[in-house]
Amino acid sequence: MKHTAILLISCPDRKGLVATISDFVFRHNGNILHADEHADEESGLFLMRVEFDPAQFDIDLAKFTDHFSPIAQKYEMIWRLAQSNYRPKMAILVSRYDHCLVDLLYRHKSGELRCEIPVIIANHPDSRSTSEFYGIPFEVVETPKDDRRAAEEKILALLRQHGPDFLVLARYMQILSSEFVAEYPHRIINIHHSFLPAFVGAKPYHQAFERGVKLIGATSHYVTNVLDDGPIIEQDVVRISHRDTLDHLLQKGRDLEKVVLSRAVRWHIENRILLYGNKTVVFS
Repeated sequence: MKHTAILLISCPDRKGLVATISDFVFRHNGNILHADEHADEESGLFLMRVEFDPAQFDIDLAKFTDHFSPIAQKYEMIWRLAQSNYRPKMAILVSRYDHCLVDLLYRHKSGELRCEIPVIIANHPDSRSTSEFYGIPFEVVETPKDDRRAAEEKILALLRQHGPDFLVLARYMQILSSEFVAEYPHRIINIHHSFLPAFVGAKPYHQAFERGVKLIGATSHYVTNVLDDGPIIEQDVVRISHRDTLDHLLQKGRDLEKVVLSRAVRWHIENRILLYGNKTVVFS
């Protein structure tokens, strides 16, 4: 892939923002390849993603901050610069259901997900052989009901050892504490087995089948302290027929979960997501 720089910006909306940002890249001999923006009327925020070719850029990207800070301060910007040749580290947490894990590992192996996977952590040993097949370290940390905090401390110790940039809960069936979430704010991606809001509790597809639903879905979101209430990244649905059995629902649900989670992970890796409030903007 061609090496590009990605500038992500959010700030109060005002005239001249697009012109100012574009002119800065132009004046320093950068070539804009993609640019997309969104002005949110309710919050008064302006959000923008600019991807440019830095091959002839006359600023060392390591010193980008020194040159861009005056503009950022003037327009009260929250911003960051990413580079496409950086492969972020993604740690995966999983329980017994392995369909999302297997899908992520295959997409990573095929080059679709341009990241590193330093470790897979599970609270059951079921996925060990799959992890070993892909040559990725696999750690089991059991989560006893009477000592979940100790289990989280062990997981955090493993994560600190491997230094991931973000985490993916690939059907990890444990509720994370607020202290754990605070270690990776807006850097934990979860897949929820329904189109939120949805059937709660155990066996959601069984509940959906008993209700005779006509649509089932999946939702990928960032994890926050409020259960299943974080900023939504991606959702999708599939129609259900009266001829579908419970097994059909489970199969369709698994397929949806894999696709929705992989999209969210890829967009995160490609720096296409900006958060504001409890929402996301996903730039194409």
